[in-house]
Amino acid sequence: MDQMRPMGLMVVAALLTASCSNESEWTELNADAPWAARAGLHTVELGGRFYLMGGRTPLDPMGGIIPISDFWADVWVSDDEGVTWEQILESDAPGHWAPRAYFQAVVKGDAMYVLGGQDFGTASNFFNDVWSSKDGVEWTELTAAAGWTPRAGLRAVTFRDEIYIFGGSQFDDEAIIGPAGPARIYFNDVWKSKDGATWEEMTPNAPWAPRAGAVVVVKDDYMYLLGGEEGFLCEPLPDCELPYFNDVWRSQDGASWELVTESAGWSPRPGHQCAVSLDHIVCWGGFGLPENPMDVWVSQNGRDWDQVSDSPWNAASPDDIKYDFEGIALGDVIYTFGGDRETFNIPDPTNYLRVDNDVWRYALPTP
Repeated sequence: MDQMRPMGLMVVAALLTASCSNESEWTELNADAPWAARAGLHTVELGGRFYLMGGRTPLDPMGGIIPISDFWADVWVSDDEGVTWEQILESDAPGHWAPRAYFQAVVKGDAMYVLGGQDFGTASNFFNDVWSSKDGVEWTELTAAAGWTPRAGLRAVTFRDEIYIFGGSQFDDEAIIGPAGPARIYFNDVWKSKDGATWEEMTPNAPWAPRAGAVVVVKDDYMYLLGGEEGFLCEPLPDCELPYFNDVWRSQDGASWELVTESAGWSPRPGHQCAVSLDHIVCWGGFGLPENPMDVWVSQNGRDWDQVSDSPWNAASPDDIKYDFEGIALGDVIYTFGGDRETFNIPDPTNYLRVDNDVWRYALPTP
């Protein structure tokens, strides 16, 4: 997030309320937004508006083993914190990026950027194109093939007026499609770009393990990378060590990295979100086995962590915990959009329905 911009009196009041609050509070702003329930989506704030785009909506597999989904390239806008939404671009509109999920979207200057991601047919297609727009309607393809390998599950941030991308993966996990096809590849390279068109590789192999589903935030002139995964499952369950991470690394240039902690207070996980609020890194949500983690953690330095809640989204059980959702911070308030609650119980005929189209606001307890 390049900078914070005012979103009207409603948001100003929310920020003041959050700043004066001494208790953690989750507020559902919209339980059933007009955009399709989805995971792997992204939302950015630009010019005082929320722009929500992309993602995947699971479809009824009708007894099939391999999950199937609709992929989106639509764009929705909200001027009131996500309470109401207007669609400004349809998925099949010409002249913009192809439908996808597990991509990245960032803001730099007065424009938003879409990078990478994947769709899924009989096998996934992976992208390394980059697009930009100032209004969410008119898009410009900056490059059809950036220097980095096509991938999904990557992470991107804007830092010192440049766009950085980190890690990700290519090809499908055996847990989803079985042993057919090429093995999934994980990356730990870092690239940056001033304009989204020309990319410079900062390192082909960062010291952190190759991974997808990590989170990167910017705090105190550092980029912090947190968590992620190098696989969905392990064998034999439930006694094996899951291929998930809870380490924290930081860098000021994407090339040189410092290990902040090998093991943060929160459990290893992918699909979570972290944001910076009230001078703290806040992490919550994500995928876990045998159940998703019910917790919210905060840290000022990325090394020392405190748990401040055991019920994100006012969750009553792990079944309410999301992963592959979107979360962004504006000032002292955090917003979340959509997300996935599917399990690996693929034969469950209702499993595909466990995806959301809700919007929440979270006010962190004042330190």
